Amino acid sequence: MDNAIRNFVRYLDLERGASKETIRSYRSDLRQFLTFVTTIESPGSSSPSPQSITALTIRRYLAWLAEKQEKKTSLARKLSSIRSLYRFLMQDNHLTENPAAKIRTPRIGSRLPNVLTKDDANRLMEFPKGTHPTAIRDRAILETLYSTGARVSELVGMNGQDIDLNEGMVRLRGKGKKERLVPIGQVAIEAIRAYERSLVGKRQLQWNQEDPLFTNARGGRLSARSIERLVKRYSTLLPHGSITPHTLRHSYATHLLDEGADLRSIQELLGHRSLATTQKYTHVATDRLMETYDRAHPRSRNITPSQRSPL
Repeated sequence: MDNAIRNFVRYLDLERGASKETIRSYRSDLRQFLTFVTTIESPGSSSPSPQSITALTIRRYLAWLAEKQEKKTSLARKLSSIRSLYRFLMQDNHLTENPAAKIRTPRIGSRLPNVLTKDDANRLMEFPKGTHPTAIRDRAILETLYSTGARVSELVGMNGQDIDLNEGMVRLRGKGKKERLVPIGQVAIEAIRAYERSLVGKRQLQWNQEDPLFTNARGGRLSARSIERLVKRYSTLLPHGSITPHTLRHSYATHLLDEGADLRSIQELLGHRSLATTQKYTHVATDRLMETYDRAHPRSRNITPSQRSPL
């Protein structure tokens, strides 16, 4: 089983071109499953063969996770990781059956994405203040996330040559290293130009092909974890508390929809394979519309006689 996991992770990296975050997630999920088998299911046993794993073993693993009060979304993801491993092994002619295929995915209630209001998004962009190079960089990062709808992995993978400030276009490398071009707004462009000016003296004037756009204090590429901490730090100043970089992606899509962009265009901008993935934003927009109606329309709610204003 140990070798099977290593081979699967190598396949994700070299053949599927999965992101570092995706690979890390698969590896973590499968290692946890292997730990369960060798320490809980069969204590003291050596690494089992993939053929020895049964559907019952996987069901016990999910029950064990549930006892640890893991969320249903986590259970579903970990079951999906095991299914993917066995699909890989079947394609490689090591197995003829996928034991995880017989197990129903835990039912997860639909959950709408967290979205900033336009006012809060504007406030967030203004929180990095001053002329210190770190503040200038952080403003450029926040503006780029909100202006392009980039995933955090796409942002950290962005190189200096991936952005054309004159044309207002950015090349993003999405899942499976699939590339797409997206527009970037003028405010974000000015923030990036200010960031580039702050780098003069620290680096050469022209970007080399592999030079990261956003760097840490040592000049190295920022990590996804660093971006997450950065967004969390500034967003705690908002009335509703901290958010993640993905909240800015959700906000980008919802605000485009609010302003009349069509779903197909938003699908292309976000790099979604399926339109169904993009359609969740229509529910967000409808919910926000209903909230506005409830707040604003004088007859949106039942009014008791005692609540009526006197003539």
